[in-house]
Amino acid sequence: MKIAFTSSNGETIDQHFGQCQCFHIWDVEPNEAAFLEVVSVGEHGSDEEDRIAARAQLLSGCAIVYTVQIGGPAAAKLVAQKIHPMKTNCEVGMKETVEKLQEVLRGNPPPWIRKAMNKGHATAFDED
Repeated sequence: MKIAFTSSNGETIDQHFGQCQCFHIWDVEPNEAAFLEVVSVGEHGSDEEDRIAARAQLLSGCAIVYTVQIGGPAAAKLVAQKIHPMKTNCEVGMKETVEKLQEVLRGNPPPWIRKAMNKGHATAFDED
């Protein structure tokens, strides 16, 4: 599944969702993970609602976004697009976060992660 990280350097999750200049996108599966691309955030109007909507649209193919902080309206916009926001509340290593997520994926992931893993595929887990 595709995971986005708010990072200034590609090594740590160290940015606020609404203030980051780019998202680092990874493909994370239970037994392998690979960096895919950096998606830059451009100027998307002066209205906060427009900026949030544009960021959410940039991440439309992602299942999860890891960020240090995210405001309520932005989190709601992501959830509406079936993207799960994950707040770290402090700087965290990206590699360690990927490894922890893979551990969860290899075990018995909670229902929301199973849904994220199957994003874009109709499954029994999508029924809520």
